[in-house]
Amino acid sequence: MASAVTELEEIAAQIYEQLSTGKIPEMAVPTRSKNNIIFDEKSKVWKYGNSETTRTAKKLDGAYMLLRTTYLLDFIREMSTQSKSSTLRELYYISEAWDLGKFHAQDESNKLIEDLEIVTHFQREDFKIRPEEDGAKVLGDVTLTEINRKGQPMKINCRNDVGDTGYNIPYNVEENKITFDDFGKSTCIIAIETGGMFDRLVENGFDETHEAILVHIKGQPARSTRRFLQRMHQASGLPLLLFTDADPWSYRIYSSVAYGAIKTAHISHILATPSARYLGVTPSDIINYELPADELSDRDKSALKSILTDPRFKSKYWRNEIELQLEINKKSEQQALAKYGLDFVTNTYLPEKLKEMNIG
Repeated sequence: MASAVTELEEIAAQIYEQLSTGKIPEMAVPTRSKNNIIFDEKSKVWKYGNSETTRTAKKLDGAYMLLRTTYLLDFIREMSTQSKSSTLRELYYISEAWDLGKFHAQDESNKLIEDLEIVTHFQREDFKIRPEEDGAKVLGDVTLTEINRKGQPMKINCRNDVGDTGYNIPYNVEENKITFDDFGKSTCIIAIETGGMFDRLVENGFDETHEAILVHIKGQPARSTRRFLQRMHQASGLPLLLFTDADPWSYRIYSSVAYGAIKTAHISHILATPSARYLGVTPSDIINYELPADELSDRDKSALKSILTDPRFKSKYWRNEIELQLEINKKSEQQALAKYGLDFVTNTYLPEKLKEMNIG
């Protein structure tokens, strides 16, 4: 934490030096627009390009942003001395006491925190800023050690030492908080989009019958979830598989886990897992398993056509699947597999898909 605060103090010192020497204060940050986002073919993740934007007090908006920045730097430094933390939402309301420096919307404070991450190369967790949402859930034969709030190590097996809901991933999943000890006989990690399907696999004992580590990612996964998945995959060497609905929004969930998201391009290297593989449900599954399906909306079609131009989906596999989906004009949910009974997904569908992938 001290090094993160030191970086922030250097930003404050630069602003002070500019003011003390009679210069108009300014701060340069990478331009956060689609035009400055590149897909790095070598690392297979989204990254920011070389374009920069200068926040300068020459303009009123820039002056306000620099004022908020100094208030925020002081607030983070104060939290570090008191061993406190703040949620993003609390930060927004705390700024009410900053007079002209207060934020007018939470989106402003969120973006400023992201700017500080980009400039300092630290994460918001290093600044003791945490999100509102709780983490995802894990159930399977993986043993980890978590440092509890009293600073004591706590060894937890995510199958034997938890209830049916599994182990809740905390907002901080770095090595100073969590270390992975053992993965038993686990064969794969399955990240599951919906809570209903996660509960189905847990109730049917799929984590035991197929030695799978099950993770409910809760729709579009939080940063801590993506980081946890990356760290667990790297520590275990187990294949990471994404199990989602068959629609464009779910494919983007997969891509954010595998290749990163534009919004978090500055930390894709610690969030993305390019080797992650898509397990299903696919447009081909809709046909092959004769799944109940709905027609694509105009918005769905537009999103699918956009995916065809997305470098993350340029493989022949994805091109064939997306073109097939546009042809059949259908989308389907994970729960559609229940057409064949509550055991079909664990007794037939997933075993067949895993066999195709040579897993298990």
